[in-house]
Amino acid sequence: MSSGPIQNTSLVPGGVIGDGRYRLLARSGVDRRCDAHLWRARDGQLNRDVALTVLVGNPADRAALARAKRTAERAMHAASFTHPGVARVIDVLTPGAGIRFEEGILGMVVAEWTQGTDLMDLIAEGPLPAGAATRLLEPLGAAIEGAHHAGLVLGADHPQRIRVTADGRLRLAFPGPRPEAIARDDVKGLGAILYLLLTGRWALPGGPEGVPVAPTGPDGAVVAPSALHPYVPHELSSVAVRSLEDTSVGGIRTSAAILQVLDQIAESEAQTALIKPVPDASDDGAVWTTQRPERGKDHRRKLLISVGVLAIATLAVLVWLGVQIVSFFSDEPTKGGGPTVVIGQTGQPASGQPAPPAPNPAGPVQPASVGVYDVTNQPDNASRAGRAADNDPTTVWQTENYFQPFPSLKPGIGLMASFAEPVKLASVTITSPSEGTVVEVRVAASEGAPLEETKVVATATLSAGQTQVQLDEHDASRHVLVWVTKLAGSGRNNKSEIAELVYTRAQ
Repeated sequence: MSSGPIQNTSLVPGGVIGDGRYRLLARSGVDRRCDAHLWRARDGQLNRDVALTVLVGNPADRAALARAKRTAERAMHAASFTHPGVARVIDVLTPGAGIRFEEGILGMVVAEWTQGTDLMDLIAEGPLPAGAATRLLEPLGAAIEGAHHAGLVLGADHPQRIRVTADGRLRLAFPGPRPEAIARDDVKGLGAILYLLLTGRWALPGGPEGVPVAPTGPDGAVVAPSALHPYVPHELSSVAVRSLEDTSVGGIRTSAAILQVLDQIAESEAQTALIKPVPDASDDGAVWTTQRPERGKDHRRKLLISVGVLAIATLAVLVWLGVQIVSFFSDEPTKGGGPTVVIGQTGQPASGQPAPPAPNPAGPVQPASVGVYDVTNQPDNASRAGRAADNDPTTVWQTENYFQPFPSLKPGIGLMASFAEPVKLASVTITSPSEGTVVEVRVAASEGAPLEETKVVATATLSAGQTQVQLDEHDASRHVLVWVTKLAGSGRNNKSEIAELVYTRAQ
């Protein structure tokens, strides 16, 4: 018995399905991961447009039939959930209940039609500014968060299932989650859509044909949006990439964490990334075509949002560049400054024995290299890491400015020093103007060792000026990490600077 797909002659513009009730107008896309065809159709009984998620396959294929049944069941469960970020499910059809097997249709989810434009049309002219992306994404993120609290999965992990409403918000227009989809997939989908808005590239498997795939680095991780487009804010770039990661360290696993960052970015960018409402993009008549017109009136009307957003992109970039230039010339490190604070060893002498005398340092040792160590693969100012060990306290390495303190977006960030040969250190002296910064000194087996495999040999809170950190007993190592776990500052301004690191060899 054949189990492959059968030819379906009904799924064409002008075709009628669902026992003659729904006339297909235009196809919005295909989610090939579950053989779901996404259509705009006309409900002949109620005389209104609807969104159809049509599940196709061979009725003789029991596995395909079971998958379609599971999707239909999940869609029915989600019908009770209402939110502006999700199209309301009107009906769910299964074989014998409005569907004929001979049509090659295994199930169908009927939802209200979302006026506006396709997400793919919105990004056709290029990536969007940060403020525009966050404003678009927030309603969809809120819908996902609400659904997860209700124990539901929406299936918002394919860009062609998403439309842009007339007032400039993203909405899940074609409900019907895949049978195997879990809440984590919704979070990944949210991150991938954010990545798409910022870069024009899709970062998950099974994306639409013709959409560029997100590039990956040597370790297989997706390249951060800020690496492709430097004007993307670090926070937004980080949340997009971390939403896609499955790792327990550094990955974002809830939509609530994404929403928190989106709210902050939207507030900061409100003046430079405002999306204006567009007129209702209702049809003058049914257009039975799967090809969008090149430059017709309807096409231009659908892209009004994109035109409005792109018109302000240049202004947003210029404002960002101006802020960066002012910050570069105004962020002078503290020179000389406060007192030297010595942080004592945490190791305790054996009971009944006098404390050993303080070690007599044999002298400073220069590392062969210093690099930024970041578990999220988004190192802060990586090109400036060498400034922290150039014997010039007037040059600094600094972290990005974080809207939230660690570990909200990442557990920390640090500088990894690599030496030509294993060394046993007595202390590390840190020159920094960022009073209140908390650091750990760790030894590592390799430059890229996982954080959990490094060993903490000292902890210190930095003063403004020099802080000498005495180290616990440890084996000689070629790799020493100064790991920042708490940044200086408060509120929405959390940033630290390190002007100089001096490593002193033990005797």
